[in-house]
Order: sequence, then structure tokens, then C-alpha cells
Amino acid sequence: MTALRSRPTIGFIGLGQMGKPMALNLSRADVDLLVSARNADAFPELSAAGARVAETFSDFSAADVVFLSLPGTEAVRTVLLGETGLVDVLKADAIVVDTSTMEHGATLQLHEKLSSRGLKFLDAPVSGMQSRAENATLTIMCGGDESVFKAVKPLLAYMGDNILHMGGAGSGQLTKLVNQLLFDVNCAAIAEILPMACKMGLDPEKAASVINSGTGRSYASEFFLPRILKNHFSDGYPLEAAYKDLVSAAELSARNCVPMPVLAAATATYQTALLRGHGKDDKGAMIRIFEELLQVKFRSTGRKENEHG
Repeated sequence: MTALRSRPTIGFIGLGQMGKPMALNLSRADVDLLVSARNADAFPELSAAGARVAETFSDFSAADVVFLSLPGTEAVRTVLLGETGLVDVLKADAIVVDTSTMEHGATLQLHEKLSSRGLKFLDAPVSGMQSRAENATLTIMCGGDESVFKAVKPLLAYMGDNILHMGGAGSGQLTKLVNQLLFDVNCAAIAEILPMACKMGLDPEKAASVINSGTGRSYASEFFLPRILKNHFSDGYPLEAAYKDLVSAAELSARNCVPMPVLAAATATYQTALLRGHGKDDKGAMIRIFEELLQVKFRSTGRKENEHG
């Protein structure tokens, strides 16, 4: 049975939009918290909360658990397996908890690689935007050995309120992918259907009101429709970063011979939006490609002619 000692040394690497509030919440635990990030902007706030700032990865040599909150697969690989990576620093039986979103196949490879070096690995991606990270109400989906999950669950409870062990290695990332793909399909449907409604003469604000109070509503509609009406396309995760989920799904579909025709159609919408230069915008910006095609704007009254984004 894996167990942590009293007042363990906990590392946290990656203090971005999600990582910073997660680390701040973790600082409330009875732990010795050591943090690291490429961008030092978050250091003063973490230091004020009692955390120490690591100078190099060698400072994590005494860590019992290291949390990662990084941009994606390559960043995680570099931190763990790079020339000065953590695998050459961490003590035997240390636990790596990866809260990043990364490819399912790469997660399995990392689990095998770390296990061969005497380290324990838990993939634990999170669901919820920055506000939920700040409020410690994230959903955290974990894959790996159950004893490792039980050991770190008390720490995860400082960051989320719905913490689930989904199964063996990779199960956390697979669950996150399933959730994201359903969200992605909803976003692509909004982009396709609402310009048609506008083209046929429906008032955008009234149509949005019906959707978000009716059976057509979804988290995607509730989040994006008010922003689309205001011509705001920078409040969510950038399209170019979100596209990795669709690449992962296409790989799983091909390798396991699982047909996903609706997702394939949604992927074409994402690809078109990226080719049209909307990669830095959020998923709501996909509506622009159909607006351009139909020569309409799904905006609130007064914003059709006075766009600012």
C-alpha cells in the first residue's frame, strides 16, 4: 500500500492559467510545497502562500509527489525525460501526477518509462475552467494504480471536489478525451446551425434565449452564445491548442477501427476554422466560417456593423 509521510514534500511544475490556482489551493495543505515554472510571474503569490521556488529540477530530489500542469504532450515529455528531466532526479517510489491534457498513447508510454525507473505515475487531467480551478471545484479523472490514487487523493481534494479513479494507466486521459470530444461536437454544431437560423431571418438574441432555455442547450451554448452575441472570441481555450484532442480521437478511431462519423464532420469544421486563421481564437470563433459563407452575423443588435474582434 502506497502512503505518504506526514508533511510530505510536494512539487508543482507549471503555474499557468490552471496550474497557478491549483498550486495556491494546494499550499493550504500541510505540505512543504516547491514550485517551478518557465514564467516567474506567479512566484511572488506562491511565495507569499508559503511555497519555495525551485532553482533547478535537482531541487525536486526530495519530493514525495510532483504535480505537472503543462501545455501538452511534448512539454510533459521534456520535463520528465529531457536532458535535465525529472526521471534522473526523483527518488525511488516518488509519485508523478500529471494534470495536463495529453495524448492517450503517450500517457501509456510515459507510465511504462517511469515504472521502469522505479517511479509511480498517475494521469490526472482536470475538467473545469480557471474559475473552477480557483474555487477548487475541478473534476479530476485519474488513471493508474489504485494504491497510488488513494495516496494522493487527499492532496487532489485541495484542487477538486469530484475526484474519480477511472481505472489503469491512461484511463484518466481517455475519460478527459471523451468529455472534450462531446464538447467539441457541440461547439461545431453551434457554428453550423446558428448562422443558418440568422440567414432565415431569426433574431440572434431571441434564438440564443430559446436555445439556452430549451432542449438544445449545452454547456457549449451556455458559455459561447452570450460571447458570440457580443463578438467575444478570446474567453476560452484557443482552437489551435484544442485541436490536439481531435488528432488523438482520429488516431484512436484508426487504430481501434471505431467509426465516429459525427466527430469526423466536426473535425472538418475545426480544420476549416484553423485554415481560415482562427487558431488563436476560442471555439466560438468557428461560427465565423459559416457566417462568412452565408454572409450573416449572429450578433446582438448594434454589433453587426461595429465589430471589435
